[in-house]
Amino acid sequence: MNTMVQTDKMLSRKEGHVGYVIFNNPERRNAVSLEMWEATARILDDFGKDDDIRVVVLTGAGDKAFVSGADISRFENERANEEAIARYNQTVERANTAIYDYPKPTIAMIRGFCIGGGVGLALSCDLRICSDDSRFAVPAARLGLGYPYHGLKKLVDVVGPSFAKEIFYTARQFDAEEARAMGLVNRVVKAAELEAYVKKYADAIGANAPMTIATTKFIIGEALKDESKRDLAKCAAMVKKCFESDDYVEGRRAFMEKRPPVFTGR
Repeated sequence: MNTMVQTDKMLSRKEGHVGYVIFNNPERRNAVSLEMWEATARILDDFGKDDDIRVVVLTGAGDKAFVSGADISRFENERANEEAIARYNQTVERANTAIYDYPKPTIAMIRGFCIGGGVGLALSCDLRICSDDSRFAVPAARLGLGYPYHGLKKLVDVVGPSFAKEIFYTARQFDAEEARAMGLVNRVVKAAELEAYVKKYADAIGANAPMTIATTKFIIGEALKDESKRDLAKCAAMVKKCFESDDYVEGRRAFMEKRPPVFTGR
C-alpha cells in the first residue's frame, strides 16, 4: 500500500491497480473547501500519470457522509467578493470536469449523507455504489440557489428529466432504495460490507483490459454529446488500436488456455 497525504483534508492511497481519493473533513460531514477541490485535481493528475492505476475510487472519511457540499465555514475567506466567488466556482467546475472526463474508470463509494455538491461529485463519477443508510438531496430550492446547465445535464443524463425535476422541486432527502430506483446509484450494499464490496468491484475492473475500458468510456462519452460534436474518427481509431494490441492477443490466448488474462495496457 502506498499512501500519499496531499493536505490534511484530502488523502490518497494506491492499492494495486486502484487509487483512492478521500475527502477528509468528517467533523463537517466532509464538506469541501477550495483547498480540497484544488488538491483533488492534483491527486487525479498523479493517478493519471501512473499506468499501474487503472481505477479510481472517490469517497469520504468516516461513516457519516460521502460529501455534504461546500464548507460554509470557509465562505468568509473563499467567497468574500465577486472575484473570490468566480475563482471558487471555476475551481469546483475544473475538479468536477476532471473527474467526469477522466480517462480511467471512476467509482463513487458513498456512505451516509451525499448532499448538494456531493451529488454533483457523485454524478461526475462513472459508477456510484452506496451503503444502505445513505441519504441524497439537492437542497437548492430551499436556499434560493440556481444550478448551471452542466450540473443539471449530468443529473438528467443519469436519472432522466422527471426524476431530476423531483429531486430539485422537492429539495427533500431520498434514501438509498429511492436512489437506486431512480438510477442515481448502481448498487446498494449493507454499510458494514461497503468497503469490501467496492474493493472487490474495483479490483475486478482493474484486472480487465485497460484499453478496452478506456475506449468504451470515451465512446459512451461521445454518444452523450450532440451529434455534430462527436469525434467518430477517434472512436474508430481507439477500437482499431484495441484489435492491434498485445492485450487482444493475451485475451484470446487466455480464453483458449482457460486461464485468467494478464493485461498490460499495451
